[in-house]
Amino acid sequence: MSEGTKKHVLIVGAGPGGLTAGMLLTHRGFRVTIVEKSDRVGGRNSELNVDGFSFDVGPTFLHQKFCLDEIYAETGRDSGDHLDFVDLNPMTRLSWGDTALHTYSDDTKMAAELERVFPGSSDGFRRYMVEQGDKFRTIYPCLQHPYHKLTAFLRPTLLRALPHVLTTRSVHDVLGDYFQDERLKLAFTFQAKYLGMSPWHCPALFSILSFTEYRYGVYHVQGGLNRISQSMASIFGESGGELRLSSPVKQLLYQGRQMTGVELQNGERIHADAVVVNADYGNAATSLLNGRSIPEESMRRKKFSCSTFMLYLGLDTIYPDEPHHHILFADDYKANVADIQSERHVSEDMSIYVRNSCITDPHVAPPGQSGLYILVPTINNRHQYDWENQKEGYADKILARIEQRTGMKDLRSRIIAKRIITPADWESGSIFMGATFNLAHTLTQMLYFRPHNRYQGFDNCYLVGGGTHPGSGLPTIYESGRISANLICDQFNMPYQPVDLASGYLSQA
Repeated sequence: MSEGTKKHVLIVGAGPGGLTAGMLLTHRGFRVTIVEKSDRVGGRNSELNVDGFSFDVGPTFLHQKFCLDEIYAETGRDSGDHLDFVDLNPMTRLSWGDTALHTYSDDTKMAAELERVFPGSSDGFRRYMVEQGDKFRTIYPCLQHPYHKLTAFLRPTLLRALPHVLTTRSVHDVLGDYFQDERLKLAFTFQAKYLGMSPWHCPALFSILSFTEYRYGVYHVQGGLNRISQSMASIFGESGGELRLSSPVKQLLYQGRQMTGVELQNGERIHADAVVVNADYGNAATSLLNGRSIPEESMRRKKFSCSTFMLYLGLDTIYPDEPHHHILFADDYKANVADIQSERHVSEDMSIYVRNSCITDPHVAPPGQSGLYILVPTINNRHQYDWENQKEGYADKILARIEQRTGMKDLRSRIIAKRIITPADWESGSIFMGATFNLAHTLTQMLYFRPHNRYQGFDNCYLVGGGTHPGSGLPTIYESGRISANLICDQFNMPYQPVDLASGYLSQA
């Protein structure tokens, strides 16, 4: 097929979902253009450079790696030929005061560690792995299909999963079936934070999140997880795709139910046969559809995730005895989460995530130095908290707590480079209300009730990213890109050959 006869797909945004769709569609024979407002690819999966130190802006955990492997395989590639993966074991250190637990994706090691820290708990863990494995096998296929039609609820895979979906139980409730100690429950529920939700309110079906880590592991990519987006962009270009950076979109163009293209901020108009929107959903839906945008007050009535307070620190030393991933739980974690859910109160008793990737990765800091990535879940920016005047003081409280609870006793004296990103900064960067994990994953905002992969009201406009089905988190965002790419192929009768690696992993669940 010549370039002149190929259907043209325009993708707004070079985040993980847009890049996934772009890789697949160019491989399948479409002419694809990606326009990206930033000067680099990745969105929240991009690289942040601070005075010679390299950081991931957002995601630092890669789980369900087989989903990413499938995307590469569908373009005839092996992800391992393009990315240097490290299977982390132990995965994470979890700390509550003087108690610390190391997590493993090896059942035997994990059971032994549980017995060391919480004697008598390994039987509950083994039962958890068996029963949640059954649940994961049932639910996972539901995440691979679109829900823009009500008939999707008649799909046999979903009918089998409905008992897990239609329940008032929370993730925390589920873990009570296996463990008595509250700290141990948190070791299997903190993953609800990947969705920006409280384990006491996150729907029970998401108990599979922790299962996927304990079964399939957590991976680091040498150079940072941003290398995934960089690799995807390279493959996209090699396959004939056109990537236009520093090209912000002013508005989407349409006639009736047909999306016809976009107008850039510089006035240029680009026409296409189909449009994929990878911009932040809340921001795009309220600002880019001139005449058919959702009113902001209507969008704000939806439930959004929490936000994050970020510290990116360049240090003049390396802390070799500190773990790659470390989570320091608040003294009163439930109260901390309640503050966040209130969307008004910034916790003084905060939970802190620290990534010390330099002990694994030599590519992200100058020799003899290191970079720390610090994330504190906090309120979104719904009520416009005064972060500008509070951020330095809050950052100092975070650093003081890290010094108190880790081996980094001289941390503040070792800082030679620093960048802070607050919820207000996320919002000014076009993330609606600064909600870094997008729409919350409540029962009324999932499946058919989440913004559809084929955008409602248009025949040829598609969504990818955390604001559509299946939801936030890298694996599900990759899946959203694949779902939308498949829908576009179906629309234009373009054949494609799916790759299924997941079934092999599901059989091991």
